[in-house]
Amino acid sequence: MIVKPRVRGFICTTAHPIGCAEHVRKQITYVKNQIKLSKGPKRVLVIGSSTGYGLASRIVATYASDAETIGVFFERPATKSRPATAGWYNSAAFEEAATADGYYAKSFNGDAFSNELKEQVIQQIKQDWGTVDLVVYSLAAPKRKHPETGEVFSSVIKPIGKRFTSKTVDFQSGVVSETSIEPASEEEIEQTIAVMGGEDWEMWLHALAEADVLAEGAKTVAYSYIGPELTHDIYRTGTIGKAKDDLEQRGRALNHYLQQKCNGRALVSVNKAVVTQASAAIPVVPLYISLLYGEMKKQGVHEDCIEQMFRLYQDRLYRLDGEIPVDSQDRIRIDDLEMKPEIQQAVEQKWEKLTTENIEELSDIEGYRRQFLRLFGFAIEGVDYEQDVAIAVPIKSIPE
Repeated sequence: MIVKPRVRGFICTTAHPIGCAEHVRKQITYVKNQIKLSKGPKRVLVIGSSTGYGLASRIVATYASDAETIGVFFERPATKSRPATAGWYNSAAFEEAATADGYYAKSFNGDAFSNELKEQVIQQIKQDWGTVDLVVYSLAAPKRKHPETGEVFSSVIKPIGKRFTSKTVDFQSGVVSETSIEPASEEEIEQTIAVMGGEDWEMWLHALAEADVLAEGAKTVAYSYIGPELTHDIYRTGTIGKAKDDLEQRGRALNHYLQQKCNGRALVSVNKAVVTQASAAIPVVPLYISLLYGEMKKQGVHEDCIEQMFRLYQDRLYRLDGEIPVDSQDRIRIDDLEMKPEIQQAVEQKWEKLTTENIEELSDIEGYRRQFLRLFGFAIEGVDYEQDVAIAVPIKSIPE
């Protein structure tokens, strides 16, 4: 099949197997060219490992720390007439590369919220490793079925307490307009917390601890975001922000629990804004990221997921001195470059001037478009998109 991008709004419904594999290869090459971690993890479980920060976390663990990894994700394989999801192709490419380079890499495709999948992963850890020393939680999903009650929760992206009105952009056309969103109901807030908060992270770590598969001194890290004032009403003080508050609160409780169980540590890392299919759906965020990337590139401090995760491992989680610097709320702040005052000030100044007519000049909207397409294996240098490609790509550790 000749696979082309089909973009509808903020969704791309196709993915390119060769492009995704090449994107993964480029990330692996970046890490191979860095200095190895001298105190890194050796047995790593990544929950939500198929795209974005989760995929980058798995690549860094493998190639910067010579770690064995288990990845958990929920992706769709190809059918006769339809390509697989990008996350499927990413995971297939990573597992093939890691195995060829002599690393242990196994994957589980299914509902990470379920007790059944947790038990399958625990049995695999017992069989192959005995214990795990790092658990990365990078799960993002629009819905969650509670494993105990069976209730299905759905998340929403809405402000709380007041209507939200701001600039937004159709990043495909470059048209800047105004958007307004009504505030969330109490039920919508609670449902979003149930999906995107910290309960499932907590359940995973309790299950692992009770099964006695956490190594002495094991760490776990989950990912969060704060961002600038520009996005706070729709993000940090909105429904998603409430879910992140829950994640961080449960992280502090989990830290105490792990200290008692295995002298371990639970941490939340506040990461930089990046282009993902999820972030593309949040009004204001694509416009903000377009401005942010332009300024960060200009100042030479721009990072994609792989650079950000390498720095998280090297400068925070596994520093040579053993210290993990955190803020006043015990969070790792790897968003420090994004939040530099001079960068935020430049973004704010341009934000006020932004129109459809000047967006190409004032922002990196073209860079945003390219990065969005790369999520799905398109716009990757060196890939022939006119080539007929096989869309059925197996993941070796997952039975067909």
